[in-house]
Order: sequence, then structure tokens, then C-alpha cells
Amino acid sequence: MDNASARNMWGDYLDTHLEDAFSEAPKVVRFCDNEKDANRCAQLVVSGKKTATSLSLLGLQQRKEPLPKLGDFMVVTDWAGKAKCIVRTTSVRLKPFFSIDASFAKIEGEGDKSLEHWKKTHWDYYSRELEPYNLLPRESMIVVCQTFEKVF
Repeated sequence: MDNASARNMWGDYLDTHLEDAFSEAPKVVRFCDNEKDANRCAQLVVSGKKTATSLSLLGLQQRKEPLPKLGDFMVVTDWAGKAKCIVRTTSVRLKPFFSIDASFAKIEGEGDKSLEHWKKTHWDYYSRELEPYNLLPRESMIVVCQTFEKVF
């Protein structure tokens, strides 16, 4: 783990959770692609209002990143890289964009928590994410719906 803040938080977590000492080192994550939204999302996770995220499968494939898996730990940071909390993945489901429902939009915890807000902001985000690869989002594209619980 290159991020000292995340490394220190993970060490603090392990001090009281020795049962996880042999777990894979957590991924360090920052939500969103701009400072304002990244800081807001980190705070939503800390407060327990955000318990899910949605990644585009195409984006993961283009960056050669693995799919998240059940039990994965993540250290959530703000835009500046300061560790805010640790979460653990509780489920991972692959769904087409068009099949995301209001209940998932609500647990993502962003904006007014509506499906309409989720679709607009995520379509815009996926467009920016895929643009460097000359790809466009589609209604049928696969979204990686990841839920998590805050553990520290």
C-alpha cells in the first residue's frame, strides 16, 4: 500500500481485528473523478448513508483491474488521499445499466437517492471514464454493483 494514511488506518484496524491479519491488503479507493464529489462520497460512506458503488465493467477491463469480490476490504479516502474509513464488500452483482433499480440507487446514497439522479450522474461519469478508450456507455453495458459495510 503506497498511501501512508491508508496503511496507518489498516494497521489501526488490524490492532483490534487480528482475525483479518492474513487478509489481502485492502484496495485504496477514492470515489468519483472530481474533488467535490469524492469528498462528499467519502463522507457519505463514513456516515453510513452510502453502502454501495457501481463500477463499469468496461472501465475495469480497460484498466485491467480485477472484479471486486465478497470479503474484499477497501480503505476509502477523500480526494487528497486521506483515509476516512475501511469497508468490506458484502455483495457483487453484474447487471445491465438499464436494470438498475430504485433500491440500488438509494443505497448508493448520492444526491436525492432517486433512480433518475443515479442514471444521470452515472451515465455522465461512465461517459468521462470510457472516453479515453474511445468507448461510449450503453443501456446494455454491464455495471458492477458492489455493496459494502463500514467496519472501521
